Amino acid sequence: MKCPRCESNLRKVRVAFEGAKQRALSYQCSNPDCIYFEFEEESSKKVLAELKAKETQLRIKQKVVKLSKGRLGTYFNTNIIRSIDLKPGEDIYVSVPDKKHIIISREKS
Repeated sequence: MKCPRCESNLRKVRVAFEGAKQRALSYQCSNPDCIYFEFEEESSKKVLAELKAKETQLRIKQKVVKLSKGRLGTYFNTNIIRSIDLKPGEDIYVSVPDKKHIIISREKS
């Protein structure tokens, strides 16, 4: 393959990314005065998917409090409120997919 800028040969280089085991294939210009490079689409998608899978979610331990008449509730921690920009009066939706999980979601206007 030839460089689209200077017509020098492109060389294949496997590029490592911090936090990813896989490497992305890059085509880099062999001319030291040219800085052209491009990433091969499939290998870069795999690296991005691996990095995204490693992203940690915000997880905070909360206490369930007794409200009234047998009802329970919890308060949202300031970090949770800030991370999703939750405002008073917004509607939230609660789903219970099984006995170990509660999913709280919202639709942002």
